Amino acid sequence: MTATADAGIDQGWVPDVRTLLIGGRMVEPEGERWEVVNPATEEVIATVGGASAAQVDAAVAAAREAFGPWAALSGEERARHIHRFADVLEKAADRLLPSIVNEVGTPVALAEYLQVKMAVDEHLRWAAEAAKVDRTVHLGGYDKPHPTESDVVHQPVGVVAAITGYNYPLNLAIFKFGAALAAGCPVVLFPSPRTPLTTLLLGELAQEAGLPAGVFNVIVGGTDVGVQLSSHRGVDRVSFTGSDGVGAKIMAQAAENLVGVTLELGGKSPSIVTDDVDVKKIAVEMHLRWARNGGQGCAALARLLVHQSQYDEFLEAGASAFDQMVVGDPWDRATNIGPMIRPDHRARVQGFIDEAVEQGGSKLLEVTKPVPEKGYFVNPVLLGDLPHSARAVQEEIFGPVAVIVPFKDTEEAIRLANDTAYGLAANVWCDDLVEARRIAEQVRAGTVWINGGGAMRPDAPFGGYGRSGVGRELGEWGMKEYLEVKHIQWRL
Repeated sequence: MTATADAGIDQGWVPDVRTLLIGGRMVEPEGERWEVVNPATEEVIATVGGASAAQVDAAVAAAREAFGPWAALSGEERARHIHRFADVLEKAADRLLPSIVNEVGTPVALAEYLQVKMAVDEHLRWAAEAAKVDRTVHLGGYDKPHPTESDVVHQPVGVVAAITGYNYPLNLAIFKFGAALAAGCPVVLFPSPRTPLTTLLLGELAQEAGLPAGVFNVIVGGTDVGVQLSSHRGVDRVSFTGSDGVGAKIMAQAAENLVGVTLELGGKSPSIVTDDVDVKKIAVEMHLRWARNGGQGCAALARLLVHQSQYDEFLEAGASAFDQMVVGDPWDRATNIGPMIRPDHRARVQGFIDEAVEQGGSKLLEVTKPVPEKGYFVNPVLLGDLPHSARAVQEEIFGPVAVIVPFKDTEEAIRLANDTAYGLAANVWCDDLVEARRIAEQVRAGTVWINGGGAMRPDAPFGGYGRSGVGRELGEWGMKEYLEVKHIQWRL
């Protein structure tokens, strides 16, 4: 897939789709309407309408009706449908890219690969191929009290409510509906009301791809729609990405019907730098990584645990990273830090910074160039001189703010790394790979990278410990979130 801002893409374009996709038909919304704002310009770029309660019921009913026929298809047939959907999304890159940039504010250089190409070419196509896998396990013979044999089979769980966050609207949707569709489960997709446009566009593209009616449904709306969907008796699985606070509420709502949940929630991910690392080689990469997408990433490695012998040199080496941070227009290819999603979130992020300074913390590194007059921008900052119990160290900020904490030995580093309520991701920078692996084994996080790791693999699990969530997405582990396990036993 090729999609660049230099290839004739209309940078001001936003999807003109304002209809829901319910049971294979584009339907005019009947619920409350609201304005969608470009966070980089503060301009209203669309007005959308949400689903009514009756339309939520209709979407779930359409998915239930589609469940039997979709589950009955062979894995090869489902794979063909999903690959065809991926083909359509690939050809629509010149529409998906501006939709994401204009409603989220993600810098185009980041969005074109991380938010579009990777999600479609790697993750959705991996899910399509995963649909073909026969997961039947033959247990063999068992002779008590008489000879029997057994198979363990995997069957689709049913209708999936997929509820996504605002920061990566296409990725997060594909992570959910790719695996669900591959497993044989119809989906009702519900995006964050802050970024509904890309998801509404997905509904139109699903129609273009010819997915069977009811297999893929798209509804939008506010909190009331989300509550109705996650507590709906016709839903068999709820998958949510967002904050831990909202995740806890969704878990309670789903529990009303004893429905299982997959929750990919927040993080306060540590990046450990041991005393044998050349910090001059890694400091810039570390800073640019936690700050990408304006720090609006659940796995942002924004808690920097640095050996005390490396502390001063690390700060000195990292200063050039802040010189390379360009805050502003996400369509400018020089920009690598976009806006916060809304003014209230900008105020929240700035509140963390102000509180930390009031409590005696220091701005050790920061971008000092004034932010643009328009847009919900916050300049990146590295905070220090704070106890590990400080709110800025313990809580997810979800903005371009990192904290640095020194440690005296690796045992203290491990203790500090595990000293939060979260456990989504971590990084260990260490030249001794044996020691790095030992540290990684002891850090309580769902993903641990060593020396920067690599790209998010579609065949590897993603999720976290503690308040970072329940269950896993991606890979075989993500597939099994949407499969029931059945034991079949017969006498010989």
